[in-house]
Amino acid sequence: MKKGFFLAALSAGALLIGCEYAAVQTAPKKQASATRTPAAVKADELFWETLHRGNYPGIPRALDALTAAYLENPSDAVTAAHIGWLHIWRLAERYRMATVPATITEDAVLARKFFQEAVALNPSEARYLGFLASAMMAEGTIHQDQKLIRQGYFRMLDAVKAWPEFNLFTAGYVMSRQPTDSERFKEGLENFWRNMDICIDGKIDRKVIGYEKYMALETTEGVKRVCWNSWIAPHNFEGFFLAMGDMLVKSGDWQTGQRIYASAKLSKVYDKWKFRDVLEERIKNAEANVQVFNAPENPKDRKAGRMMANSELACMACHQE
Repeated sequence: MKKGFFLAALSAGALLIGCEYAAVQTAPKKQASATRTPAAVKADELFWETLHRGNYPGIPRALDALTAAYLENPSDAVTAAHIGWLHIWRLAERYRMATVPATITEDAVLARKFFQEAVALNPSEARYLGFLASAMMAEGTIHQDQKLIRQGYFRMLDAVKAWPEFNLFTAGYVMSRQPTDSERFKEGLENFWRNMDICIDGKIDRKVIGYEKYMALETTEGVKRVCWNSWIAPHNFEGFFLAMGDMLVKSGDWQTGQRIYASAKLSKVYDKWKFRDVLEERIKNAEANVQVFNAPENPKDRKAGRMMANSELACMACHQE
């Protein structure tokens, strides 16, 4: 009697599990929309205005507009990605706040969620994949979730393979806060060197640098357009060399760091860059900053030890007009 009841219960349980599996697996896949709503287009305008002006306090307003547009059409990959980007920005430049709330960590979770949506809707967009990977690693680090960190890391490798000119920078940048003697930090710095080589279709002299000879390669078209400045990132070129210089200085090679920093001055719009003074200070204090960049971070100190990746200009060094 009992044996029969047990077998019946077991069969019923297996049937339920099978039904659940079948129901989930046969659910229709979310499809990307072919058109964008007027609300999404208008929200995009606010997104770019907020980003390019460096209007950090304006993030909530832009997020509200984008989220409303997303709820109207949850199949819009661009809207999802822009929501993710604003959450990344708010987290990255959190030291702009007078007091950083513990809940700022929720931005990592939301960034990962919306970039995951963007990738699912448009898997061919390698930029979304790189941002998703960085958000996964950020979330995993906050929650000490090694599985999520590793998933993000291997997804980043896929992103680099898909568009190395863009994602080698992303992959290098997210590693800049790692300990100098760690394999991840060394890999991140190597990604910067690889990025330069790919952008020039050659091999950069790692001691001399001499980037002036490659400035004629500047383009606004094709995959290599992301190696230079653009409407999306008006000072991408300058921000790249500031971020890479920081990593070299942290590694102890402050002399090469100075030459990398100085390469930012080759930009045609360097004089319009709002962070020129930061770069000049970096060049002047490069040797002293070896110790500064390697010191334990003090959350109460808004300036000391703040490399680009963990500062008030983490995103704006490239994106602010």
